[in-house]
Amino acid sequence: MIGYVTIGTNDFEKSKKFYDAVLAGLGGKRTMTMERMQGYGSGKGPMLAVCLPYDGKAATGGNGTMVALAAPSRETVDKVYADALAHGAKDEGAPGLRGDTFYGAYFRDPDGNKLCVFKVG
Repeated sequence: MIGYVTIGTNDFEKSKKFYDAVLAGLGGKRTMTMERMQGYGSGKGPMLAVCLPYDGKAATGGNGTMVALAAPSRETVDKVYADALAHGAKDEGAPGLRGDTFYGAYFRDPDGNKLCVFKVG
């Protein structure tokens, strides 16, 4: 049902480099490119886009807002989390089980947007 999600950035070039590195572990690559927005996808479903806010105001991470990215394995969760931290993300919860079958890791990108990468099962 979700077609795409956009998150804001205050440094478009830095953000693109961050997401190029972090989403590669999930098979994500640049898709739709516009002057103030860069989309990422795998060609198999929804797209994640980073953008400079249209209203020209500063981008901020929403309180309670989080984007969750599905991974094919726990090893991929670990890799994407490590890649994120290596490229400037802040830790919001190391990889591990939450409940019986949900394996996830949490981080904030350089603009403060919260993301989770997870594997169920």
